[in-house]
Amino acid sequence: MFKRNNYNHTVYACFAGYIVQAIVNNFAPLLFLTFQSELGVSLDRIAMLVSFNFGVQLVIDLLASRYVDKFGYRPCVYAAHILSAAGLISLAVLPGLMGDPFAGLLIAVLIYAMGGGLLEVLISPIVEACPADHKEARMSLLHSFYCWGHMGVVLLSTAFFAVFGVAHWRVMAVIWALVPLFNLFFFMAVPIPSLADEPVDGVPMRRLIGMRQFWVLMLLMFCAGSCEQGVSQWASAFAERGLGVSKTIGDLTGPLFFAFTMGSARALYAKFSEKISLDRFMVYSALLCLISYLMASLTNAPALGLLGCGLCGLSVGILWPGTFSIAARSIRGGGTALFALLALAGDLGCGGGPALVGFVSDAAGGSLKTGILAGVVFPLLLLLGLYLNRRTQRAKN
Repeated sequence: MFKRNNYNHTVYACFAGYIVQAIVNNFAPLLFLTFQSELGVSLDRIAMLVSFNFGVQLVIDLLASRYVDKFGYRPCVYAAHILSAAGLISLAVLPGLMGDPFAGLLIAVLIYAMGGGLLEVLISPIVEACPADHKEARMSLLHSFYCWGHMGVVLLSTAFFAVFGVAHWRVMAVIWALVPLFNLFFFMAVPIPSLADEPVDGVPMRRLIGMRQFWVLMLLMFCAGSCEQGVSQWASAFAERGLGVSKTIGDLTGPLFFAFTMGSARALYAKFSEKISLDRFMVYSALLCLISYLMASLTNAPALGLLGCGLCGLSVGILWPGTFSIAARSIRGGGTALFALLALAGDLGCGGGPALVGFVSDAAGGSLKTGILAGVVFPLLLLLGLYLNRRTQRAKN
């Protein structure tokens, strides 16, 4: 196979890798109400799918961070794309083949979540290992591609459903499976550098978990994941049922708007980061997140509710990367252990936020507004964590 030795091609393949992760995380949520009506799966079991997805990715993150250097980046990144494609195809096939459709959904999620977890571990280190003069700017651009991928999933899926009908969602799942397959061949044709040979001098795990600030950062990361996915994973169903708009309008103005504003927040902060105080920006973002949750859950006006979804995307854009930046600044030499555990907390939040919304909604008779309202606990805890972090910083100084 023809090899492209230019590392720019490797970076392009990594950009596409984050699009693959956006597909595996955000395609199924567009079908939550379809799963309920067509397959007879209750909202609380659908909420379990979200938690299971991020739970599997969490386990894979931890295992891969330990074993990926042993097997090498190339076979692992190949496996990530193969699993992602296989999971999406399984999503289309297994629910109709098994006696319990939920079991088929669960197996499909298991497969593509393994691929998504590997992508989460591999893509950023590969980009970091590629030679470049402005790695921080390129890394910010990399993470924004998850948001643009999310937008593409919503826009193209919605267009497909509008033309062919949501009853053909299985065909769309197979179409999306082509993306990781094509990117697999792209990765086969590019050089894949590794950070495995670089020395890492991190704070010992026992000392790390004994630090008060470490646990404050874990709280921030958990809340960052919860705030983001608590609305993102339910945005389509919330817009359709909670606000009474059509599925097409709901998908376009719910998840799409959310992804656009989140990606814009990351891109803008990356461009103007030298002129903006990160700590102040995080506080403003947490306050805006609280307002957006209240706006989405308490209003009876569809326009205001949808605006709340969009503002939530804008507010959460900086929370995840911002927490990593605060951690790197606050705990010098935290190294791999620090960032692995922060990723663990973030993934727990990504599963816990949507789960809380789903369980509360189901207990309230299917009222997603009530579930979103319960989610205000996460931006409140985030504000508490930012306050505790500031106090800890002042005490150190």
